[in-house]
Amino acid sequence: MPAERRSSDDFLRVDIFMSREWQDNIAYAQAFRRMLHSQPELAWHEHSTAAAIRTQLDELRIPWRKCANTGTVAWINPQLPGPAIALRGDIDALPIAEETGREWQSQVSGCMHACGHDGHTATLIAAARWLKRYENHVPRKIVLLFQPAEEGGHGAREMIADGALDDVEEIYGWHNWPALPYGVLACPDGVVMCGNGTFQIKLHGRGGHASQPELCADPVLAASAITLALQQICSRRLSPQKAAVISVTNLQAHGAPTVIPEYAELSGSIRVPDEHTRTQITRWITEVADSTAQAYGVKSTIEQVKRYGATINHAQQAGRARELWQSLYGPAALNVAHSLPIMASEDFSYYLREKPGAFALIGSHEGRGAVHACHSPHYDFNDKLINDVCRWFCRLTGMRNPP
Repeated sequence: MPAERRSSDDFLRVDIFMSREWQDNIAYAQAFRRMLHSQPELAWHEHSTAAAIRTQLDELRIPWRKCANTGTVAWINPQLPGPAIALRGDIDALPIAEETGREWQSQVSGCMHACGHDGHTATLIAAARWLKRYENHVPRKIVLLFQPAEEGGHGAREMIADGALDDVEEIYGWHNWPALPYGVLACPDGVVMCGNGTFQIKLHGRGGHASQPELCADPVLAASAITLALQQICSRRLSPQKAAVISVTNLQAHGAPTVIPEYAELSGSIRVPDEHTRTQITRWITEVADSTAQAYGVKSTIEQVKRYGATINHAQQAGRARELWQSLYGPAALNVAHSLPIMASEDFSYYLREKPGAFALIGSHEGRGAVHACHSPHYDFNDKLINDVCRWFCRLTGMRNPP
C-alpha cells in the first residue's frame, strides 16, 4: 500500500519506522552524499551542488526558490498557518587536496569536502524525503535551508538578507565533530562555538647586509618579537576562565642568507566567546604590535578583520534539542566531558542573532576513518550520522511518532 494511503492507525505502528522504506531512504541519502563528495565546489561556486539539490526537491514535489544565488530555500507544509521551524544544511567545500583514497574521493583537483558539509546536505535531503512522504503527520510548516559559503563566505548573512528567515519562528542546525565520540551530542545553553577574526601586521624596516645589523632596522627580529608578545595577551591580560585564542599562522620575510630584508609580514586569527572580548583583544593586538615595532625601530601597519560572531544557543531551544536527542539515544548520548565552547567558528551565528534556535555538535569519532579532524586532507564524513540526525530532525519538527 502506498505511504500516502496508509491510515493513521497504520502510520502509528512502530514497525514502520524500522521498515525497509526508512532504510532505503537513508541508503539513498548516503549515496547522494558520496556523489556530492566526489564533486565538491568552493564557497559561492556551488552551482552543480545547488542544481543537484533542486533536482531532488523537484522530484519530491517540494516547492523551493533560489536564495543568495547558490542557496536554496524549500518548504514542507507551506499551506499551514503560523510560523515555521527551519532546518539548515551547508553545501560548500574547501580548497584542500584530498588524500583519503576513498572510492568517492574528490574528482576536483585541490578541492574537497573536508568539513562534512556533504553529509549535512545529504542529511537534510533525507529529512526532506521522509517529511514530505508523511507530510500529513507533520503539524507545522518547515523551512529547509541549503546554505552556500559557510567556509568564510558569510553565506548565512546573505541568506538572511535574501529573506531565508521570513516567517521562521525558530531554527536548528548541527555539525559533525570528530573530536567527540560517535553519537554524542553537545548543545549547551549559551556559547557553543567562538567568534573569529583575522589580523595582518606589515613591518617596514631598513634592509642591508647581514654582517652590518647596526646599520639596519631588522623587520624579521621585530616580527619574531611581536609573535612572542602576542602569545602573552591571552595568558596575561585575560582571565584564565575566559575562552580565547590568538594564533600567528604565517610569517614572511623575503631576505637571503646574507641579506636583512626591508619588509616582513605576519598574520593570524583570533577566537573569542563574545564581542566584549573581541574588542579587548583587537585593541591589545594593535597596542602590542605598534609598541614592539617601535622598540625595534621599524614601522608597523595593522589590519584586523572581523569574521564570524560567536554561535550562541538559546536556552529553550538548546534544552529541547538535548531532550529529544536523549529520548532517541539515551542519557549516555549527551556530552558531559568535552570542553565548551570550542574555538572553531560557524556562520550559523547569524541565524541565532535573528531567531531563537540551537546549534549542536554531534560526535563522529569511531576510530579508523572517522578519527581525522575537520579540514584534514584525510577527513571523511561518517555516513552513519545521516540516520541518527535525520531521526532527530523529524522529532524537532514535531512529526508524530518519527523513526
